[in-house]
Amino acid sequence: MKILVLHGPNLNMLGTRNPEVYGSTTLEDLNENLKQRFENHEFHFFQSNVEGELINRIQSAISDGTEAIIANFGGYTHTSVAIRDALEPITLPKVEVHISNIHAREEFRKTSITGKVMHGIITGFGVHSYELGVQAVELLSTDFE
Repeated sequence: MKILVLHGPNLNMLGTRNPEVYGSTTLEDLNENLKQRFENHEFHFFQSNVEGELINRIQSAISDGTEAIIANFGGYTHTSVAIRDALEPITLPKVEVHISNIHAREEFRKTSITGKVMHGIITGFGVHSYELGVQAVELLSTDFE
């Protein structure tokens, strides 16, 4: 399965930004772990701090052979109607993931605008949220066959 993994703003700072919240694993380590743990999948990783770049990458998934999307939109999760609108027409299995438990944090983080058009949200399992995301799209993909 060809899986697009989208990392939003500030995720390039994993390992150094608020390690008490996000842990010490770097983005590169997270991506490498997914490739090693799930060797039967083809991963395409994309990180951007720019909303429009994330939207362009989402839209390109429609025609580039992507079979599933796992996404952590960081702060855009709670603010981006534009990303939400880009995701809405995509019928591929798509799962939102968060390293921290967004429901146990500040009030503004408890609402996921983007999650409303995803098939599910996995939140609060540290970097393992991404692994659970892979398992979720695997399960979802059987429903799409």
